[in-house]
Amino acid sequence: MALASDSSERSAAVPTRRKVLLAACLAHLTHDGFTDMLYVFFPVWQQAFALNFAQVGLMKTLFSGALALFQIPAGMLTGRKGLCRALVAGAMITSASLFVAGTTDTIFALGVLLVLGGIGASAQHPLASVAIAQAYSGKESRVALSTYNFVGDMGKLLLPALAGLLLARVSWQASIQLLSILGVVTAVALVALLGRLPLEDRLAAKNSGSGLSRLRASMTPAFAALNGIGILDSATRMGLLTFLPFLLRAKGADMGVLGLSLGLIFAGGCAGKLVCGIVATRVGSLKSIILTESFTAALILSLLPLPLWGALCLCPLLGVALNGTSSVLYGSVPELIPAQHQSQAFAIYYTATIGSGAVAPVFYGMLSDAVGLTPALQVTGLVILATIPLTLPLRGKLTA
Repeated sequence: MALASDSSERSAAVPTRRKVLLAACLAHLTHDGFTDMLYVFFPVWQQAFALNFAQVGLMKTLFSGALALFQIPAGMLTGRKGLCRALVAGAMITSASLFVAGTTDTIFALGVLLVLGGIGASAQHPLASVAIAQAYSGKESRVALSTYNFVGDMGKLLLPALAGLLLARVSWQASIQLLSILGVVTAVALVALLGRLPLEDRLAAKNSGSGLSRLRASMTPAFAALNGIGILDSATRMGLLTFLPFLLRAKGADMGVLGLSLGLIFAGGCAGKLVCGIVATRVGSLKSIILTESFTAALILSLLPLPLWGALCLCPLLGVALNGTSSVLYGSVPELIPAQHQSQAFAIYYTATIGSGAVAPVFYGMLSDAVGLTPALQVTGLVILATIPLTLPLRGKLTA
């Protein structure tokens, strides 16, 4: 009887796990797509509102900064409001903010709406990640998290490309409003998939205890090193992607080509998740981090002097390097942190990495205004090399 009961519980858990993974992937696709499609709008907003590079960077910081700052509060919503309600609310807030942004004609109002959009997007990462980590265990957890990460990159590929196509045909206001409707579609799908699953009760139980005690338990030296690598990796990626469209425009790219270039980068990013996974299996996680970060630096420095056609040819490879490392870093959190502290750990990791990505555009924007765009982008290619010595505390802590 006991064996039959266990078998029945496992059978019932399978559709629940699949629904959680599907819902998490859908939320990741939409929110990452919304976040990265903004890169296509930055050159348009620069002209429409007469912005300098530092102000363009600030626009990115407002969205990503709000996203980063609300990671931990969003993680606390798991036990209080439920996974479904929190994810749906996040999707609707971001969707509404982007839609209203299409009606504004002042930079101040646009900035406020970007902050609100970032707050809505903050719910997705910590809630979806910990739900997957608790629904799957062991190697299944890394595979499920890699799948979730891969689908997020599909959003980065599809929405910027779609934004570029729309901007070539209609106004930026109409473009962003049309794209915002995807958030409503996502919210409806999340309700259909999740409703109230038994997983939510387990998440609430496993995330009990004081926030301070969970914070202390999460901050091991290895996890701190992982955060350090993620911070530099994210800062380089966000800084480069924010200002790469301006570099390509200086090389002669129009809006359609800008959308294509970002699409190529994010297509490479999708492939990078698979490539980096294969490399990690063959040579180990730490060596794969060193290889991909070194490759990123080499590609950034190689891209700058090339003509437009040469830069476009490098975009897919750049995407592989830029996004490949994050898959290894992200999937390593469950290996370093016990299950009962993973919600806090994921929130800390995303706060640190997305926060650095939020600050980086302002820093590189100010640097671009001071010394020029190309020298500032050269700095991004050199900063990423600082991740290599940070791999030392991870030796012996991660599986291959």
